[in-house]
Amino acid sequence: MGLVVALIVAPWLFVLANAAGLWESRNGGNDSSGAGALALAAAHPGLDRFAMVTAMLGSLLMVPAVIGVMRLIGFRAAWLGLIGGVLTAAAYICYFAMNSGDRFPLAMMARGDTGPEYGKIIDASLNGASVVWYFLLFAVGSLVGTFLLGLALRRGRVVAWWAAAAVMAWSILKVPEFMGLRVAEILGSVLLAIGFAVIARTLSRQPLLADAEAQIGEHGQHPAVVSLGVEQS
Repeated sequence: MGLVVALIVAPWLFVLANAAGLWESRNGGNDSSGAGALALAAAHPGLDRFAMVTAMLGSLLMVPAVIGVMRLIGFRAAWLGLIGGVLTAAAYICYFAMNSGDRFPLAMMARGDTGPEYGKIIDASLNGASVVWYFLLFAVGSLVGTFLLGLALRRGRVVAWWAAAAVMAWSILKVPEFMGLRVAEILGSVLLAIGFAVIARTLSRQPLLADAEAQIGEHGQHPAVVSLGVEQS
């Protein structure tokens, strides 16, 4: 039940976070630099905090959501599901860390520390070798991991093709998102929500051991056993 809830809730939290970010920057500006992040936090502190919290909660729930997807895939596309699931979960653990850093511009704004030197401090805190790796892991995991997860759903034929395509679209739309097109991240998160809703519905109808039972062949052989060339007595 918990996996089903995570599948339903996680992507909608991203929809809310992305919509708040889009509305926050509707008059221009972005958070790609320390100075820009401070300006947005000063202009829209409530929206900035809302976007931060909802993105962090969505990132937390992505881990059990991905586990739910992997459980549904089971043995049908095991390697694709495993690689895609691990990359996606790792990406959103990193995304949690990335969003938690938004508390610093908010704290500086609350203190009135909005001078250019404070923007440079934020830039320096985000460009060190100790933190750059999780930005890179998020980029790789969100671009590659989610696509592989959707591909595993398609190859395993566990949900309708369009639901698997919706999950893969979330990954593809990361490209224009990384290029600064904020509408793409909202569209991608809505498509992910649709795909995950179908997965949640399918998973909720699956008994705990149904996946294992479905893998038993007509001669009582599990495919993992067959692949090793071992006969069951």
